[in-house]
Amino acid sequence: MLEIRAARKVFYRGQPDEKIALNGLDLTLNSGEFGVVIGSNGAGKSSMLNAISGSLALDSGQILINGEDMTGLPVHKRAKRIARVFQDPMLGTAASMTVAENMLLAELRNSRRTLRHGLNAKRLTDYRERLAILGLGLEDRLNTRVDLLSGGQRQSLSLIMAVGGSPDLLLLDEHTAALDPRTADIVMEATVRAVEALKLTTLMVTHNMQHAVDFGHRVIMLNAGRVHLEIGGEEKTNVTVPDLIGHFATKTDSMLLAS
Repeated sequence: MLEIRAARKVFYRGQPDEKIALNGLDLTLNSGEFGVVIGSNGAGKSSMLNAISGSLALDSGQILINGEDMTGLPVHKRAKRIARVFQDPMLGTAASMTVAENMLLAELRNSRRTLRHGLNAKRLTDYRERLAILGLGLEDRLNTRVDLLSGGQRQSLSLIMAVGGSPDLLLLDEHTAALDPRTADIVMEATVRAVEALKLTTLMVTHNMQHAVDFGHRVIMLNAGRVHLEIGGEEKTNVTVPDLIGHFATKTDSMLLAS
């Protein structure tokens, strides 16, 4: 479970270019829930993810994971609890190493274990089972160098590597934005299979309105550093892309009236 309580962050405070990134943001994501975050540029999406992961210190407010206060902890102290997949498929994997070697590095990243036992039969069997969840055939390419994979395969591998330690929260930071539309859809389908199979609590930021409609349990729209709109349940099931675009238009009109 994720709880963000009254999160506030101001950049360049007291200067002409002062920017309020998070303005008392409140958000709760229940265990096993898949939340999809949308919003225009500057709405606070990246600042929110950075605050959750620990790479951005809040001026005030709290970040809690399963009731435990994470607010004062650095990134490496949160790493076992929070996994993050970034936009660039080149990040998160070692191009010159094989799929299996990348999986091993991810497994040992947050442990004190060494490479002494290496890629033994037990590990390889486990890696095949985990990769098979994606439905992309990567379980049959354990000895393939990662730089020979497609962008979609590499991004999907990054996902499985990120969640190998059974994190309490998965952050997807526009992880399909750098992919062509067809590949992005393939990666999203693989993402859903992994999230459902592992019962992961997931928060995904996207600019893809169709993905926001098609995936997740709840759409969360940010504006000016706080939650502007939430759509869940039956309303989420029936929402369309024009509906979401209409909400953006309403938000813009409200801002103009307030100015």
